[in-house]
Amino acid sequence: MKKKKLVMALTAVMASSMLLVACGNDNSNDSKSSDSKQSDTQKSDTTKTAGKTDGTMTDGTYKLQEKNFDDKGWKGFMTITVKDNAITKSDYNYENKDGKLKTDDADYEKNMKAKVGTGPQEYIPALNDSLVAKQSAADVEVVTGATHSSDSFINYSNQLIQAAQRADTATIEINNGAALQDGKYSLEEQNYAHNYRAVFNMEVKDGKITTSDFNYVDKDGKKKTDDADYEKNMKAKTGVGPQEYIPDLNKALVDKQTPSDVAVVTGATESSNTFRIYAAQLYNAAQSGNTDMIKVYNKVEAE
Repeated sequence: MKKKKLVMALTAVMASSMLLVACGNDNSNDSKSSDSKQSDTQKSDTTKTAGKTDGTMTDGTYKLQEKNFDDKGWKGFMTITVKDNAITKSDYNYENKDGKLKTDDADYEKNMKAKVGTGPQEYIPALNDSLVAKQSAADVEVVTGATHSSDSFINYSNQLIQAAQRADTATIEINNGAALQDGKYSLEEQNYAHNYRAVFNMEVKDGKITTSDFNYVDKDGKKKTDDADYEKNMKAKTGVGPQEYIPDLNKALVDKQTPSDVAVVTGATESSNTFRIYAAQLYNAAQSGNTDMIKVYNKVEAE
């Protein structure tokens, strides 16, 4: 089977406020980046230079912040520094209304560690180090005991890498904790890998995800689920093909309503992770009501 390899962040499950289930004592609401619209999801006091379309990143500092404090008084923020098309620094953390960092809260550390075996002094540096080492959000390992924050970190890393691929230094604002706004939300990869690119459409009605349409299409618009040869070859190797795992992923999102709750399909791990990451980003878009098409200039390996 020809596997699609994204080095973006997956371009980067997942995500914020949509990630409502916290890990142990770690309850922060996380949750969008759009390619064109400077709405309440992005600050307009920064500039955008000419972006690239091949998936490589432009040198600079890229920032993201949650807009709302969670029920324990914390909100997340993240910054990555890019130099020579590589992430050289990642700074992800949470702060309270006094500007105190979660990694400096001794009581929080003690209580969380007693319950789940890890605390912000361990898992936050581990996540930051992992992104710099892996250079891909999708390859960041979830920290045991801090699943919720790990999912948020992966989602946010993905969106920041996309910003770096567009050379867009506007601060991404996540409307964490907000209800989903009705509308149709779409995301598309711009570059083909092994003849396919991902497309994802999600519809929200009455505050609920009612439609999830994730698939891969070739240059002729043919869907991977309609490719009989691909189905046959992949199923022979891994026991599952796009005709099974793609509908399963779409159904799971509608059933679960939370991208992080969508289970990875055995035999289709890479596509499952891609789905979860992009679903998280669309979820954030729906929290802000931003229906602009999200264009992902995904970097692909030479074929």
